[in-house]
Amino acid sequence: MTELFPFDFQQIQTATIAGAALWALAFYLAFSPLADWVIEQLNRWFNFAERSLYTSQQEFERTRKGRESQNAFYASLFSIVPFILVGILAEIGTELSLGPSWGISLGMIACIGSGVYELGRRDGSA
Repeated sequence: MTELFPFDFQQIQTATIAGAALWALAFYLAFSPLADWVIEQLNRWFNFAERSLYTSQQEFERTRKGRESQNAFYASLFSIVPFILVGILAEIGTELSLGPSWGISLGMIACIGSGVYELGRRDGSA
């Protein structure tokens, strides 16, 4: 594996990756209106950027439905990137301040808390 990749996989801590993923999920659930806004903005940007690739209006209109659904999929997929970055920062901050064993524990507590909050927020808005 060292011939293919310029870094050593043994240096990557799996607990850090799991903790960062838990923190990212907690932030995604807690800030779901922000996630929806990010998805909408990315979708608008993808549709705008793809429009500039077509010179023919007929070709653009013919393939519009498929492209817009594909752009919506990509926008929802890429919307997790900012939350992953914030989750990594939260995991690093937790590990630096409390120690390496607290990252996953607090990430799980944050996921449960933000999940309960999101259920209450959706129930209150309905």
